[in-house]
Amino acid sequence: MNSSRIIKNTGYLYLKMSITMFITLYSTRILLGALGTVDFGIFNVVGGLIAMLGFINNSMAVATQRFMSFAEGEDNMHKKKSIFNISIILHFFLAIIAGLILLFLTAFFFDCVFNIPSERVYAGKIVFFSLIISTVFSMMSVPYEAVINAHEDMGYYAIVGVFESILKLLIAFAICWTSQDKLILYGVLMTLLPICSLTIMRIFCHHRYKECIISPLQYWDKNILREMASFAGWNFIGISGAMIGSYGRGIILNHFFGAVMNAAYGIAIQVNGQILSFTNNMLKALNPVIAKSEGSGETERMIKISLKGCKFSYYILSFFAIPLIIEMPMILSLWLKSVPPWAVAFGRLTLTNSLVEQMAIALGTSLLAIGNIKQFNVMITVLNITFLTSCGLLFFLGFSPIVMYVLNIIFSGILASCLKIYYLSKYSDMKYLLFVKGVLLPVLIVSVVSLLGGMISHYLIKNNYFRVVFTFIGSSVFFLFATYYWGLLKEEKCVLWNILSNLKNRVHGYL
Repeated sequence: MNSSRIIKNTGYLYLKMSITMFITLYSTRILLGALGTVDFGIFNVVGGLIAMLGFINNSMAVATQRFMSFAEGEDNMHKKKSIFNISIILHFFLAIIAGLILLFLTAFFFDCVFNIPSERVYAGKIVFFSLIISTVFSMMSVPYEAVINAHEDMGYYAIVGVFESILKLLIAFAICWTSQDKLILYGVLMTLLPICSLTIMRIFCHHRYKECIISPLQYWDKNILREMASFAGWNFIGISGAMIGSYGRGIILNHFFGAVMNAAYGIAIQVNGQILSFTNNMLKALNPVIAKSEGSGETERMIKISLKGCKFSYYILSFFAIPLIIEMPMILSLWLKSVPPWAVAFGRLTLTNSLVEQMAIALGTSLLAIGNIKQFNVMITVLNITFLTSCGLLFFLGFSPIVMYVLNIIFSGILASCLKIYYLSKYSDMKYLLFVKGVLLPVLIVSVVSLLGGMISHYLIKNNYFRVVFTFIGSSVFFLFATYYWGLLKEEKCVLWNILSNLKNRVHGYL
């Protein structure tokens, strides 16, 4: 594994994240205050539907990135050009078809699905139409994202990510200053983001990468088209199930409890998304390495990288998530002017589910790299449908909204992770014991010790502000201690000390 390149790419992405996280959180605070709880909930439920119906695009995106990284591992330029041209054509037509389907179903969604106050239906429709345009341009940008990902050129994401966050902040300020309908203006302005991103990506990729040549007749390959379509088709089943499960939570909450509950759901998703960005950045740098390893025939190396990816992804998330779970009420009150009801409980349970998912997160990338995903995706879809059916039934019987998050941890966290472990063991040489010793035991020990360190400060200190500070300090100190002594292998400790030594030398060089 090219550790130095992974570390450098991860560094680029963390630099971007350190800037964009503050901007995004501050923008959300401004938007919640400017839009109000009801309009903020409306945007989440409408925007969430657009995201869910983009699952066709997501299945093709995964297929494009997998085949592009695989071809990069094979070092086959002609094949890369064919994959790029085929994906350009596929995503163009998918974008047009998806946009037309969404327009055709507008009346159905607003009459039968959304639970929006009658006086805000017009504004909701404008947001819906704006997000359709946004979806079309986002779909067209996927082939370019796949090329950048295959080349592990994460410096680009750092630059464009910061640019997009600045645009979001400017949009939030514009919403505060306008005298027009704030929800309508917000929906229209958010359409600008994917248009800007696609324009920048096209210029960057065509200038930098040789395979980015649009000539579909010259590089047309029926076999590659068939392989990509088959892979995308089975991945479509898994992604559609996951998206139905993810967005279905918001729809069910909105149906049984109204738009105010969706505001709490939206806040929980925001918190979880920002914390997950810490792990997503590392995984974004790691995923192409996993695909390239399988592409070059090094399955054993791929499994080793995947297991390390699961463990370190969990460590990164738990370092921030555990103290945040402990101090969620105080953190949300500092962040937001008015904390929506249920936001604290939803936030805690959403982060808990994410921690469970991280234990096997990189194994999913290995399954995609191997390409045998039919049975796995069918089972994931069954899990998600069972989850939503159970939630609807329990809500109909009068259960609390908390039950949805408990079931989500069981279905999306525990059972889905078990499926990844089972199918990777079935299609490769990975043994169950490798996962238990390499991932499960170390992360459990580190979690228990870190939670203990945070809880000591939480219960001993009465002052709210000091308690938050010392809870994070206590949890972090115990976490670092446990990770070093019980969470790292000897070879991993050596890599850590080499990194620290190199950083020390560079600092002395600058002084």
